[in-house]
Amino acid sequence: MNGAQAMVKCLENEGVEMVFGYPGVAICPFYDSLLDTDIKSVLIRTEQNAAHAASGLARVTGKVGVCAVTSGPGATNLITGIATAFADSIPLVCITGQVNSELIGSDVFQEADITGAAESFVKYSYLVKNAEDIPQIFKEAFYIANTGRKGPVLIDVPIDVQNAPVRKFKYPDSVSMRTYKPTVKGHIVQIKKVIAELEKAKRPVICAGGGVLLGDAQKLLQEFSHRHKIPVVTTMMGIGAMQTEDPLYFGMVGNNGAPCANRAMNEADMIIMVGARVADRAVNQPEIITKNKVLVHMDVDPAEIGKNAGPTIPLVGDAKHIFSDMLEQELDGDYSEWVVCLQEYEKTMADTRKPFVDPAEFVRRLSDKMEQDAVYVADVGQNQIWSCRNCKIREGSFLTSGGMGTMGYSIPAAMGAKLGAPGRQVVAVCGDGSFQMSMMEFATMRQYQVPVKIVVIANHYLGMVREYQQNTYKGRYSVVELGGGPDLEKLAQAYGMDFIRLEAPDKMDEAIDAFLKDEDAVLMECVINPMDTVK
Repeated sequence: MNGAQAMVKCLENEGVEMVFGYPGVAICPFYDSLLDTDIKSVLIRTEQNAAHAASGLARVTGKVGVCAVTSGPGATNLITGIATAFADSIPLVCITGQVNSELIGSDVFQEADITGAAESFVKYSYLVKNAEDIPQIFKEAFYIANTGRKGPVLIDVPIDVQNAPVRKFKYPDSVSMRTYKPTVKGHIVQIKKVIAELEKAKRPVICAGGGVLLGDAQKLLQEFSHRHKIPVVTTMMGIGAMQTEDPLYFGMVGNNGAPCANRAMNEADMIIMVGARVADRAVNQPEIITKNKVLVHMDVDPAEIGKNAGPTIPLVGDAKHIFSDMLEQELDGDYSEWVVCLQEYEKTMADTRKPFVDPAEFVRRLSDKMEQDAVYVADVGQNQIWSCRNCKIREGSFLTSGGMGTMGYSIPAAMGAKLGAPGRQVVAVCGDGSFQMSMMEFATMRQYQVPVKIVVIANHYLGMVREYQQNTYKGRYSVVELGGGPDLEKLAQAYGMDFIRLEAPDKMDEAIDAFLKDEDAVLMECVINPMDTVK
């Protein structure tokens, strides 16, 4: 066995079924060894999207996503995808080929210090120097990626190490790292403090972040909320922690969040922030959630607690373990008046605009007609905000790039999600700007017969930036008009996809029904007012 075969054997031991990537000479031994296994290789069309596709798979399956690219530009192209996964705590193992060990540092052809370049965006990174170390390194990489606060791990493997002999292959049964001991069980004393404060509170609210979904704690959160009638709001990454039509769910918080959700945060006397970073997109004024309030911050990563807002009660641990323990505690509290108050706010603060094709109404109708467990993947830009505020999630999943805000995420992520969960309906929604950043993946979808449904909300602008320039620079628009864009109908034909164009509001239901009924990959162009805003 050589190093490359050992790498593949490690993936088999981890139950990996699919690797997304783009080969080159420096990673060829690895890809050659994959041919002798049942692991499926998916050739994406640009390396960044290998990480996005692996992210989509990881988020719908709960497993670690795997991608593999070559050295130099292949590895550096991957960095944006790694950074996107890191910002949203998505578990990935990213494998990169590297030039011969003795040439590292010589600036030879397609050499790049990828472990150094990616250092800010990985949980951990390895430069493999000895093929005999491969089993231990891979075992540790998968463990680190998928425990504690999840995230991407990078393994850089020189080509000579891939070709070197491995005399004795033994995959470890377990991992014990002295310097890595994540806390998952919440301290019972802190949990009892939370319950005691809840008994005194009159207007509590739970703000659920992406950590709830990553920790598979949504069912327990819902049970806790329903049992005690506690309202819930979410950050962008927490969408899906509650069913969107749940009477105790009041929407997404933040600059572009639901007015009712933000008001709930402002008027609450106790906020339970769980699995959220308290970052600026969700809470741009941290003092608002600490002034005259009890702030509980639960997170599996102790570094996040108190980083942006000082909590009254810090609680380190995994959301699933904490809610399980909290459900065992006695709690006597009546928050019915608070819930009725928020329900009234929700009615009076509803969005009432009526553009010619209302993108918000389109998202509502599309998601309402999607299957119960469907996967909705939103890109970045105005389409993301319309999606976050209006998408209806029942038993399904909502995926997007939250922390990094990476345009072009939706199509490769949707492709990975569909490959990871082939029985679920998967729809990607993007703007015409983000669409043009990843439309090359239509070729991947066609090659591997991946029937993802794609919506392009088309206004022929970089809509979010145009809106910002409209408000900040009084309509002085600079390089935001998307002229020369492709004819989407012809583009769909070129890739053998079905095409639907929606231009008239009265045709919305008809178009959506046809779009969702189509069993093949289908592209829908939803034409909206170029000057429409998310406000």
